Amino acid sequence: MSESRQTPSRHYAVCPHDCPSTCALEVEKLDDNTIGRVHGSKNNSYTASVICAKVARYAERVHHPDRLMTPLRRVGEKGIGVSAFEPISWDEALETIVDRFTQIEQEHGAEAIWPYFYAGTMGWCHRGANHRLRHAKRYSGQKETICISISDAGWKAGTGSKRGVDAREIAESDLIVVWGGNPVHTQINVMTHIAKAAKQGAKLVVIDPYRTPTAAKADMHLMLKPGTDGALACAVMHQLLKDGYEDADYLARFTDFDEDVRQHLADKTPEWAAQITGLSVDEIIAFARLYGEHKKSYLRLGYGMSRSRNGAPNMHAVSCLPAITGAWQYPGGGALYGQSEIYKGMDRAPLHGTDLADSSVRELDMSRIGPVLTGDRRDLGDGPEVKALFIQNTNPMAVAPDLNKVHEGFRREDLFVVVHEQMMTETAAMADIVLPATTFLEHDDIYTASGHTHLQVSKAIINAQGECRSNHDVVSELAKRLGVDHQLFEVSALEIIEKSLQDSNLPTAEQIHQQQGLDLLGSFEESHFLNGFGHADGRFHFYADWQALGDKEGVLPRLPDHAELIDAADAEHPFRLVTAPARTFLNTSFTETPGSVKKEKQPMAFIHPEDCDALALEEGGWVALGNSLGEVRLKAKPFAGVQAGVVIVEGIWPNHAFIDGIGINALVSAEPALPDGGAVFHDTKVWLKAGRS
Repeated sequence: MSESRQTPSRHYAVCPHDCPSTCALEVEKLDDNTIGRVHGSKNNSYTASVICAKVARYAERVHHPDRLMTPLRRVGEKGIGVSAFEPISWDEALETIVDRFTQIEQEHGAEAIWPYFYAGTMGWCHRGANHRLRHAKRYSGQKETICISISDAGWKAGTGSKRGVDAREIAESDLIVVWGGNPVHTQINVMTHIAKAAKQGAKLVVIDPYRTPTAAKADMHLMLKPGTDGALACAVMHQLLKDGYEDADYLARFTDFDEDVRQHLADKTPEWAAQITGLSVDEIIAFARLYGEHKKSYLRLGYGMSRSRNGAPNMHAVSCLPAITGAWQYPGGGALYGQSEIYKGMDRAPLHGTDLADSSVRELDMSRIGPVLTGDRRDLGDGPEVKALFIQNTNPMAVAPDLNKVHEGFRREDLFVVVHEQMMTETAAMADIVLPATTFLEHDDIYTASGHTHLQVSKAIINAQGECRSNHDVVSELAKRLGVDHQLFEVSALEIIEKSLQDSNLPTAEQIHQQQGLDLLGSFEESHFLNGFGHADGRFHFYADWQALGDKEGVLPRLPDHAELIDAADAEHPFRLVTAPARTFLNTSFTETPGSVKKEKQPMAFIHPEDCDALALEEGGWVALGNSLGEVRLKAKPFAGVQAGVVIVEGIWPNHAFIDGIGINALVSAEPALPDGGAVFHDTKVWLKAGRS
């Protein structure tokens, strides 16, 4: 063993995965091609040395024996996997793609080609590579709705701007409320800061439809029915006003609260909310009084409550709470949903190629890839059918809603599919050409965050494995071969990053990298909205202008309320399904790494013991879940940490992990949520019955 392997050096990097933490890392480098353990950086005050176990084991992914190392051409049936492919050279692969794309464009028009991507990497240069290609070639655009469009609308309806109180202020809070999130699974750093507050006597409340590991650590857990968060928030506001916990001066100075809002909330009693949420009246009152008694109350709002047809009104109603009590005025008080607005001064035109964009090109909803690929004219409009996909950073064969329709679309013989990936995912197995991709440790990139306030630049630590190439390098080579003559495709990823930073009057990439991130935290007044909220009048809005956010028909309630838009249980479908994140998977990333698979074992349906008894289900027995979209079968697990009538399935497992070869998202509708689209992953009614293997 070489000396360098015996004493690994540590190098700064940034986690690229789809998580608000965007952790600063210290990566053990064993040699120019090999990494060891990954650690959280002690030099970043948000990461604070703590990272999740799945990223700590990242060497399992980088050096996985099944990692894609060479371009492949499919010569067998779709969906089989590696055995259906033969290795080819990069030149062969790129020329095949160029020939097919050129032919499709000539026969059907440029919009018949759809570059499709999402958040397999959160680095702006490589995540945005597909945008640069689509804009240069006028290929179909992508409406990015699969994650945050619903929650963004709900938050902005009240605050007008996507920013909030720095998460590091949690240490100063007297009360922390985690609502719609499970940071033990999805954002472990939040738990670090909560632990600091707990040492000073702070209380933790978790609001979630099931007893998550985060809820298990809470002083109070409100286990409400899915999709009823707005009702709970309104009842809490009712009780705060009734008990005199409102800050009248703050409401008058900083909000549009008026007597009509007060009268509206007068009917939203704990008794009313108890019927909707399944919580007891006493639980609702106890939480309201606990919240009212602690001015330094911090709401850490997650995406869970928003992944529903009424998700935007849910988020808006919850965001009203710190406005009622004036909690925004205090250190450790207020709320955080996301921090993307603090990066608004960053010029992303070079990263996205927006200077090349043509607003007349159609935009396709990524959450509706199933209907798009099966020819739904509500999605395609007057344009051509999609004849080619160029996919980076996502696995729609597993993660997209209405999976049966997605699979039907991918099975089309006239659909040419290119997938640029690290592993042979189920989407890659449906491709005609598969291209091997680098990991974040093998390329340079720039990262913003949602859960904290640092801008970070990460540089390659090891050489690209095998014949792997980065998103930017592949897109640049394709663009040139397709006849595009533009500087964006002639320079390196680092040069594009430098151009963005220079145009933004920010320090250089090297400076940001050397100091391990640039903290863009604004003033206390800005993060607490004491210098005004994001609306033109500078006030927090109890009156939501949903039409301005996309609800053209005015369906959503203008004032905080429980919007009865959900896929409610009925006699035929008496259960409500939530497809929650697993601890050691991240969407479908890490579903192939040994450490993660060993811990997760297999997909399970968590079902209340009373429901198990009624259905004659035993632990480990097969259960079938179904609705009008499809049916899946998996193992049952009696679990008292849900209300009766609620089913939880954690993790986006590969389809083959289910007995019928179709994953849990087969049951999830692709219906877009108001006000402007979004996937409704936690809003599904189903039937259950004992199944056979």
